[in-house]
Amino acid sequence: MPDVTRRDPGPAALRTPSSAGRPAHTVELLTRAERLTERLVREALAGTGCSPEAWRVLVLLSDGEGHRMTAVAEHALLPPPTATRLVDHLVDEGLVHRRVDPMDRRRVLAHATPRGMERAGEVSDRVRTRWEALPDQGDDTLLRLLLTRLVAGLEAVDSGDSDTLSR
Repeated sequence: MPDVTRRDPGPAALRTPSSAGRPAHTVELLTRAERLTERLVREALAGTGCSPEAWRVLVLLSDGEGHRMTAVAEHALLPPPTATRLVDHLVDEGLVHRRVDPMDRRRVLAHATPRGMERAGEVSDRVRTRWEALPDQGDDTLLRLLLTRLVAGLEAVDSGDSDTLSR
């Protein structure tokens, strides 16, 4: 007996305005989803004085751990010099501070200040509220699982980890 609790969107659901009547390629769908999600995040953050990149940095740093600038840049999806300028700006706003890494005194760790943690929570709530207001978001857990697996696979390709690729 077919599983009627799951709706099969069928081929029509895979067509996007940019696919001109043909089923969209997975990469096209991911690209379109990324662009629309970025727009949603920008709209959610409008009026907060926080860019999507700053939000990503604050979310990372709000875990209470210090993070090296390379990790901050990777998490914020920014080139290292741009991430450094952004963190400089967040330091000027009193949202982030830097400390020398106790394990490697040549490196600096970025930390969210209490005010930075508060701001991260506020803007994350705005993004979450906007995301949850989207229609047909019933299976966010499945979406997160699939995206996590996809990211892990792509990172394995990027790092050349052939063991991960063969699974």
